[in-house]
Amino acid sequence: MTLTKNPEPKKNTKDWVIWAAWADRITFEEIHKKTGLNEKAVKKIMRASLRTKSYVNWRKRVNSRTTKHKKLFIESRNKSSHYLD
Repeated sequence: MTLTKNPEPKKNTKDWVIWAAWADRITFEEIHKKTGLNEKAVKKIMRASLRTKSYVNWRKRVNSRTTKHKKLFIESRNKSSHYLD
């Protein structure tokens, strides 16, 4: 349970998938692990559930964040650690 304005919905529901997709620190890999839905399926749910402008805003947000993809997040962390050496 998170202490946010939007509390975590019940697991294995469409609402949870939408909540997790909006959350910055939950990767698509984690969503897949918990629900079995891959990134393409999550996008399909989001497109069907959100208004058009909300979906467009979500896609822009996801594309600008490395934290939504585990591989990109790890790569970005590795790059930033090189600056510390």
